[in-house]
Amino acid sequence: MSSPWIEGLRSVALFVPDLARAEAFYTQTWHLAVAHRGDDVLYLRGTGDDDYLLALHQGGDAPQVRQVTLRARSREALDALCESAVAAGGTLLAAPHALTRDPAGGIGMKFKDPHGRVFQVVHGDARREADAPMADMPIRLTHAVLNSHAVDDTKAFFERAMGFRLADRTGIMAFMNCNRDHHTLAIGITDNDALNHIAFLMPDFESVMRGGGRMKDAGHPIQWGPGRHGPGNNLFNYFIDPFGVVIEYTAEVEQVDDSYVSRGPEHWKWPPGRIDQWGIAPMPGPELKAAQRQVLFAPA
Repeated sequence: MSSPWIEGLRSVALFVPDLARAEAFYTQTWHLAVAHRGDDVLYLRGTGDDDYLLALHQGGDAPQVRQVTLRARSREALDALCESAVAAGGTLLAAPHALTRDPAGGIGMKFKDPHGRVFQVVHGDARREADAPMADMPIRLTHAVLNSHAVDDTKAFFERAMGFRLADRTGIMAFMNCNRDHHTLAIGITDNDALNHIAFLMPDFESVMRGGGRMKDAGHPIQWGPGRHGPGNNLFNYFIDPFGVVIEYTAEVEQVDDSYVSRGPEHWKWPPGRIDQWGIAPMPGPELKAAQRQVLFAPA
């Protein structure tokens, strides 16, 4: 299962109200490292080969999503995406051009979907030599979940514009696949178009758990977890950052190929009181559910 154009998720860019506070949290508590600094922007990396995976821009009073950046399989894919995004009902914001202001460089294009979500797609961006996996430090982004008030329309756009395929669908989410990871983007089925959460891949189960303890010690309790999801089979601990952005530590994401059979909500049903495979974590509380609805995309 793979997109002909999209290789995977590279990074997410956010506007945050306090860049210094964001740096302190994401380096000292979340355990990312500073990759680059710019005027009112900070770029953070994990241990993997992505030059950076989180860009934090100084913004207004509330956090917003600036863009979600995906990586293209080829330079030619960028031209194909210009056509497919528009044909699917999106708006082209920037044709392929040299990303001279991005520290990772490369060639990029940008578009907006019909509901205002902004995607950048890059090719030829810088890769760093990956570090050996470090316990308790994220490697890369594994997925981003974006809410939709019109899930079927959003699903169709992801398929037509970017070549994603439906991996699985539950009563609350549609999981979209572009590579070996079970899902790279997912669509939260709700009544708004906010960022649901960003998932950071950890090396192993131990790191997901130790990260949960470290976050709790720092005053950021686990909002949901520990547990193991159904679709994707991944481990999880969910948290809320200082500004209200929902972030996840995850590991052991299911790897799939063309033999994987997509299943619907009738398959992904849990017994009463259970919401994951293990059934030991309490149901997500109102604080997490509210946070999963509040971070919107900035107008493009």
